[in-house]
Amino acid sequence: MVGDARRAVLVVFETHWDRKQLGACADAWRDRAEIAFAEPSDADCAWDFDVLGLIERAVSGGLGRIDAVLSSSDYPGATIAAAIATRRGLPGARPERVIAASHKYASRQAQRRAVPEAVPGFALVDPMRPEAPLPLAFPCFVKPVKGAFSVLARRVETPAELAAFLATPAVREFTTGYVHIFNQLVRALTSLEHDGRWFIAEELVSGHPVTVEGFACDGEVGILGIVDSGLDPRTRSFVRFDYPSRLPEPVQGRMREVARRVVRELGLDRTLFNLEMAWEPATDRVAIIEVNPRICGQFADLYQKVDGTNGYEVALALALGERPRLRFGAGPHRAAASFPLRVFEPCHVQGAPDARAIAAAEASLPGALVWSECAAGDELADFDAGEDGASHRFAVVNLGGTSREDLDARLAAIVKRLGWAMGPLRSPAGRTSRDLHDTR
Repeated sequence: MVGDARRAVLVVFETHWDRKQLGACADAWRDRAEIAFAEPSDADCAWDFDVLGLIERAVSGGLGRIDAVLSSSDYPGATIAAAIATRRGLPGARPERVIAASHKYASRQAQRRAVPEAVPGFALVDPMRPEAPLPLAFPCFVKPVKGAFSVLARRVETPAELAAFLATPAVREFTTGYVHIFNQLVRALTSLEHDGRWFIAEELVSGHPVTVEGFACDGEVGILGIVDSGLDPRTRSFVRFDYPSRLPEPVQGRMREVARRVVRELGLDRTLFNLEMAWEPATDRVAIIEVNPRICGQFADLYQKVDGTNGYEVALALALGERPRLRFGAGPHRAAASFPLRVFEPCHVQGAPDARAIAAAEASLPGALVWSECAAGDELADFDAGEDGASHRFAVVNLGGTSREDLDARLAAIVKRLGWAMGPLRSPAGRTSRDLHDTR
């Protein structure tokens, strides 16, 4: 039962990050909110789940009292939260705006209207017509108009390579299964011409990648911060995310302005957002990679460590109809980072920490947050089902410190303490994989 002084906040499609991040900033919200989690979680959402039925249950009272609703889930959570809020007259983004922002082709069209200088060339691709001419030069980058992580996103060198990729069983399965829910939402909540079965081809973007995260609130567009992305040189897999950014301040200023203009053009309000961007020093060009109309749950405590405000505090304020209050430079650390730990070849998990060991490690380093994504006995082998097709993430560690060098030392200490152990995975032919202890 929610007390009179607290409001009932429903989190839909709970993600990997929610409980631990909400716990990290609980002092900021526990006196005014009581949080409940709806089923299913983001990870347990089946491809054919009845999302429209869930919206109707929430609207009719079948999910209990709801004074606010939020989600850190890219798909389908952000749209469902927006739809419930709109139908119940609660603070939140409009669902059709969230869908248009996350539909990569529709979003690119809005970006081009707002900041054409920051938008690479792009073209819609019909996977049912893999031989159709593409009005872009090769090589280019191709990805689904609605995807997750980097699944089915890749560089293609020639028209023949593009056609062969679009004809693969993985693409056919994706366009009939994965986007089933998205297509329901497009038809029910928008007037968009293209649903989720399409792909988009884009000019290649190079340079230093970052994430610009902020919020839209009653016409105001605020920026939480800019996070640098560190990539593995072999596979381009994400291996670290550092805050604050080291990019030159004039470049960061341009990125903030690009984000503000794009968010206003997209019509987003009462939501967090993050824009992936890149800066190319040789040309001094800032380019948008993509827009995500939601909080970045993985980064939320990085701002708290350096500035004193967790991203989930902002998300709750927006959902509760409040104006977020940001602090800058008020955190206990000068630097913070999120480290995805990876293997780059199939392997067998010989050892992994349990919940008690993780809690003890977090207590030993104040502010540390650890998400372990494997257990002893697991096989990390299906890279195609992972986030980038080239690696397998088995844990994430978020830390604060005095500098990036200090963060590296703290990471090494906590990884050693937690004792993930990877061994060779025997192949069907009896061979074993090699060099399996690289956790970058």
